[in-house]
Amino acid sequence: MNNRSRISAQSPQEANVQEFDLVILGGGTGSTIAAWTFAGEGKRVATIDRKYIGGSCPNIACLPSKNIIHSAKVASYFRNSQEYGITHNGFTIDMSGVRERKRKMVRGMNEMYLDNYEKTGAEFILGTGRFIAPRTVEVTLADGTTRRVRGTNVIVSTGTRARLEPIPGLAEAQPLTHIEALELDKIPKHLIVIGSGYVGVEFAQAMRRFGSRVTVIGRRQRLMPQEDEDVSEALRALLQDEGIDLLLDTRVKRVSGRSGESVRIAIEQNGTERALDGSHVLVAAGRSPNTEALGLDLAGVELTDHGYIKVNERLQATAPGVWAIGEVAGSPQFTHISVDDFRVVHDNLNGTHHVTTGRQVPYCLFTDPELARIGLNESAARARGVPYRLFKVPMESNFRAHTLSETRGFVKALVEVGRDRILGFTAFGVGAAEIMTSVQIAMNAGLPYTALRDTILTHPTLIEGLMPLFSSAPSIPKMESESTTSDASLVAG
Repeated sequence: MNNRSRISAQSPQEANVQEFDLVILGGGTGSTIAAWTFAGEGKRVATIDRKYIGGSCPNIACLPSKNIIHSAKVASYFRNSQEYGITHNGFTIDMSGVRERKRKMVRGMNEMYLDNYEKTGAEFILGTGRFIAPRTVEVTLADGTTRRVRGTNVIVSTGTRARLEPIPGLAEAQPLTHIEALELDKIPKHLIVIGSGYVGVEFAQAMRRFGSRVTVIGRRQRLMPQEDEDVSEALRALLQDEGIDLLLDTRVKRVSGRSGESVRIAIEQNGTERALDGSHVLVAAGRSPNTEALGLDLAGVELTDHGYIKVNERLQATAPGVWAIGEVAGSPQFTHISVDDFRVVHDNLNGTHHVTTGRQVPYCLFTDPELARIGLNESAARARGVPYRLFKVPMESNFRAHTLSETRGFVKALVEVGRDRILGFTAFGVGAAEIMTSVQIAMNAGLPYTALRDTILTHPTLIEGLMPLFSSAPSIPKMESESTTSDASLVAG
């Protein structure tokens, strides 16, 4: 790591404990913003992370993965350039160049983060921290020496890691996780992805566009089962159209070989067992909280049954003066939620009651095209007995999508029966996340769907597609327990 002069590495006598207003264990995005903010308010702040400046998001997760995904999109443009009237005599993918573009971005982010630590006065300590007493953390530095710090308040933000299931031979095969997949310098000949959630799906499409043969193994009967069936089907069709093999409702029985050389995976599907041979295996089948070896018991911090830090709606842990934010607190696993967690803790430490209850959780899958959702989808509305009117139009109704030759997908919205309040919005199409954000702002402001329908929006833009959506004739889906679909018969359960 460059510029070490800005990273604390001195170790006082082991018996000495340095006092801080706030000690942050784990340097994720939410805790990084917490460090800068509290320090900017005059507090003495120390942030401890064992490896990454800024945590996972700018180093090994959100931003690097989207960087790689965009390179894959450019490759797709090259491959389909004749559609745009551009001919070429072929091209090759240099994965070392793809990796270097990603690394350059990460280096720039690290420098920016270090500059912000210096400007705000927050201290970044590179080392491995663990509690040795209430609100007291011992840090083992890179040179093996130790340093002890105590905070009036302590925030734990140590995140999660890719989970390796106890499948015979899997650990021995040394599979890729998202971390190693972002460091590939060669295109896998045949990548087998274990897991059909958002990480697996994003990497599957990207690696296929780079030229890999890709097989995705999923335990569920459909992709992204938390989404509506039309969304799952649209994703399935997208991946299959790009030449990705999908093995759903499938169990991995055992693994042999070594990822990066040759692997064989025994699977069971519909009661029949067979073997898959590949060059690499990527594990993307869930996350586990990073709470081991933190000495949480010495700090009086309790865990949930699933190993996350137990917190209340204010993100307070069970020990006085200890808070937890982000994924380690069991919050939804998105960087933007860890940032909102920081806001909750910041307000509470400054005397304002702020809770996580009832907040909106926007979500985006960065495939091409994207999938984005806010609020209720149809499956959730039916499960809760919430009546709704459904507005749904294909992306072909969006004029801007036509100019981009990207008309695949649809947008849909749920509107409360008897009122014009928007209950939820889903977009599967180009620019889905940006379109969703406009709807989310309207939902936060309590605006009726008619406000979006009747607003003068710039032509041609993707957001303009909200006008044909909310101008379409809505349908009123029949709830499973009802025999009629009239407005009068639809009542919330």
